[in-house]
Amino acid sequence: MPKTTADAVIVGAGIIGTAIALALSKRGWVVRVVDPLAGAGQGATSSSLAMVRTQYSTLEGTALAWEGYHCWKDWPTFLGIESNEPIAPFHQAGILTFKTPNNGFLEYPLKFSKALGIPFTEWRAEKLREVFPSWDFSSYGPPVVSDDPAFGDSSAEELIGVFFPCGGYCPDPQLAARNLQHAAQQRGGAFHFNTAVTGIHASDNRINGVTLSNGEQIMSPVVVNAAGPHSQAIIGLAGLKDRQNIQTRVLRHQTVHIDCPDSKSADGTKVMLYDTDTGSYVRDDTGTFVLVGSLGAKGESEESADPDQFSRNLSPNAVEPLYRLAQRIPSMGIPNTLSGLADLWDVSDDWIPVYDRTDLDGFYLAIGTSGNQFKTAPAAGELMGALIEACENGANHDLSPVQYALPYTGHQINLGFFSRNRSPNPASSLSVLG
Repeated sequence: MPKTTADAVIVGAGIIGTAIALALSKRGWVVRVVDPLAGAGQGATSSSLAMVRTQYSTLEGTALAWEGYHCWKDWPTFLGIESNEPIAPFHQAGILTFKTPNNGFLEYPLKFSKALGIPFTEWRAEKLREVFPSWDFSSYGPPVVSDDPAFGDSSAEELIGVFFPCGGYCPDPQLAARNLQHAAQQRGGAFHFNTAVTGIHASDNRINGVTLSNGEQIMSPVVVNAAGPHSQAIIGLAGLKDRQNIQTRVLRHQTVHIDCPDSKSADGTKVMLYDTDTGSYVRDDTGTFVLVGSLGAKGESEESADPDQFSRNLSPNAVEPLYRLAQRIPSMGIPNTLSGLADLWDVSDDWIPVYDRTDLDGFYLAIGTSGNQFKTAPAAGELMGALIEACENGANHDLSPVQYALPYTGHQINLGFFSRNRSPNPASSLSVLG
């Protein structure tokens, strides 16, 4: 059985795993990344809307997203490579959201934005109608499914909007993961595709390597679980099932692709919409097309899924956020046939990721990241790199959490915030909003 060695093995070559690979490679580590698919970012990453926003319900989440924005805005510099390969573009687009009862009237996102210097502007009804003259700014919330008797009920009170100019999206998230792969490879990293981790080995409570589906063994004192929807299976291989307080689960999520010319502002500016009043979000796509997803609504249940067997076809309930969005954009038609994306999310109990060590020395977690962490991926990779290096150098992270200063913004994060053993964070929105 062939054997190779590495300083670290990363399980999963999605946007999080490749970001960690780059971060450790920058630190001089010999890194090997293993993924059962044919290339980087070909799993759930490829279906991400890849939206970059900074509005979170916790200070730490806001700070990490603000750091991520700076990374994406300066993506070629962040990668730090010379390559003939195409670089994933970042499209700057402001983000419009509303003050509503179900988001606490944005009390905490605005508080944290002020604390971190994130710019925003309050838009009242006159300004909203100036920018989006064909939209209806009545309040229809709280959002409900279309067969609820309260659906379509509106308030005479018009919404107050908040516009954040610093945001945008990456139209090719798979390419972004490949960029991270190539950046890691230029620093000595190696990638094993079409290969799964089938065994995790340890002795004396210390990781010492993995076995791959092709029979190869990689001897390594560090293994990082960044396997997304398959993360619980990897935890099982390490013998750590139910050994953490915060658990993750796999959800199936759908996004609809629809022609909606009135989604743009009056001057044609691209603006992303996070509408907690109708429970829908919108991201610009090519031409007059947009991508629409659900932020949740009363009567709309989570859809659990088996990561090894699930349908990528849109189900009938994929139309629900369109019905709700049509209240905001009355000119938007509902197509007879839906097209779009259906893929998996790996989410934690409180929708805040787990970036942590484990009870098994050398085994680390970067899980529960789906739905709202693409934007933070480059910053999260650096965060994990700092955490792993500190723990491997003797830091007792469980007793005295590692502190990490974000490079672009200088904000210091207590990494215990992302602990596997935390209680579910009561400040979290408990939704994709984070």
